[in-house]
Amino acid sequence: MEEAKGVVKHLLLAKFKDGTTPEKIEQLIKGYAGLVDQIEPMKAFHWGTDVSIENLHQGFTHVFESTFETREGIAQYVAHPVHVEFANVFLAHLDKVLVIDYTPTIVPH
Repeated sequence: MEEAKGVVKHLLLAKFKDGTTPEKIEQLIKGYAGLVDQIEPMKAFHWGTDVSIENLHQGFTHVFESTFETREGIAQYVAHPVHVEFANVFLAHLDKVLVIDYTPTIVPH
């Protein structure tokens, strides 16, 4: 097995606070997606909601995945003023959050 070259994934699992309207969640997701156009090290953004049948989500309802070329790119993203401003607003609407950064490993088959 080998690490995928030049790719680091930044995963954020979230549960929005009770009372956060679907419209507000949509607005926050659009704001998150817009970061990819404003912060150079962020190369891609994907998101979705939990659809698992295993019921192991521990209350998390949304997953957000950002792609970077390096760990240093994640550090630049985290410190970027646009991200800091957005994160202050976004995190204020979350009841639970979990963030994991990882380098994908390619499994030969």
